[in-house]
Amino acid sequence: MPLSQDERQQFLAQPHIAALAVAAGQDRGPLNVPIWYQYSPGAEVWVLTGPESEKMRHIRQTGRFSLMVQRLEPTVRYVSVEGPGTRITPMTDELHREMVARYLPPDKVDAYLRAAEAYGEQVAVYMRPEHWLSADLGDLSAL
Repeated sequence: MPLSQDERQQFLAQPHIAALAVAAGQDRGPLNVPIWYQYSPGAEVWVLTGPESEKMRHIRQTGRFSLMVQRLEPTVRYVSVEGPGTRITPMTDELHREMVARYLPPDKVDAYLRAAEAYGEQVAVYMRPEHWLSADLGDLSAL
């Protein structure tokens, strides 16, 4: 059963690990990697990545990417969203803290931010959701 617009936006707003996919060239399948993301219903979705990473190079070439998030309990549910990249901005300390606090317990945020300094420069990549796919497949444990 497809999710309503409100259900899919609320689901995407939860801190799932996304699979980011972007076309990787004519003779290749899409690049598909796990990634943290941020989203508020009705807004753009954004991710952080290195400005010279493979995924960033492909996003710049194609101008689009997709994210897919899922859960297995209490029901099997997923949301996939695809659209154009709308802007790329330098990552700020505020954006980095927001992203890390979305996924980690409060007592782990500062330590992670210190360790992440080794990752080097990062950028925020924003996408305007254009195409949505979603479903709730129900409780499969009863099958």
